[in-house]
Amino acid sequence: MKKPKHKSALTEVSGVPDTPRLNPSLTKRGLKKRVLPDLNLLVKQLMSGDKIALSRAITLIESSHPKHFALGQEVVKKCLPYAGQSVRIGVTGVPGVGKSTFIESLGRYYTKQGHKVAVLAIDPSSSLSKGSILGDKTRMELLSRDDNAYIRPSPSGNHLGGVARKTRETILLCEAAGFDRIIIETVGVGQSETMVHSMVDFFLLLKLAGAGDELQGIKRGIIEMADLIVINKAEGDNLQPARLAKKAFETALHFYPPKPGGWMPKVMLASALYQEGIVDVANVINAYIEQMQNNDFFKENRMEQNKFWLYETINQTLQNRFFEDEKTKMLLADLIKKIENNQITAFEAAEILLNSTLQK
Repeated sequence: MKKPKHKSALTEVSGVPDTPRLNPSLTKRGLKKRVLPDLNLLVKQLMSGDKIALSRAITLIESSHPKHFALGQEVVKKCLPYAGQSVRIGVTGVPGVGKSTFIESLGRYYTKQGHKVAVLAIDPSSSLSKGSILGDKTRMELLSRDDNAYIRPSPSGNHLGGVARKTRETILLCEAAGFDRIIIETVGVGQSETMVHSMVDFFLLLKLAGAGDELQGIKRGIIEMADLIVINKAEGDNLQPARLAKKAFETALHFYPPKPGGWMPKVMLASALYQEGIVDVANVINAYIEQMQNNDFFKENRMEQNKFWLYETINQTLQNRFFEDEKTKMLLADLIKKIENNQITAFEAAEILLNSTLQK
């Protein structure tokens, strides 16, 4: 008589099958490719103020895909005759100074006055993961729900020149969509301030009292670019230090030569959290624009900015083509090895590489 087989405790019992990664019905029919938008329809919707169409157009110019980028350039070209009718305001300051809160307060004031406001926020990208939080809509919750406002965060990436070009083109699209107040928020560190300064009509610098910024006021650089300095968070116990900081910056500005157009930069106090001083800031911006338009500097400044971006685009295009050349890549790799072996200096290697390329 056969002995019954004993089941081992280690016997594997069949469980529930894994959930398919793709919907079976989609697998049978095949995934549909995303269809490129109809160019004329997209432009028509954008010109009517459709925010979804505006977002799609901006996505095209931000895309690294050649077909999308080319389509985006066509959209920009069609919108160009209808752009330019806005006031472009740059807002910068160190992280934590309250840029998002300030921009939301200023933007809400503008929308209450009947203006349409577009906020273009350049969000810093991680140098390690290459990602960005893009959380400006969260930080500007009330403004993001305003029908007359549009907020578009964009990652800075690793090259500020690239995002600056996209930002400039985004400005044109927003203007064509009917937005007459464009506010650009910078990363707040490094070269981004210079880039933003070269694409706006009015440059506003936010400062904090008691952060050592008073001494920085006598140094050239970002202070020199500012048309208005606002000491933010001037509230409660910080009000008196803010007043002292205002005096320090006003004194420092006397050491600077007059700005082009004859404008004298001003220093103001504000509390964006409590919406204090926002109306005064808006009035200063209006006074600046009126003065610059009366003496024709407004138009002249925009023409100079166009020239700057013409040369900037040429330089960037030449640089990209230079490093994409296969022979250049091979020679560059060889020169790097020689530098590592202390056979030549970096300057000598650059000279060899450039001479080799220019002789083609």
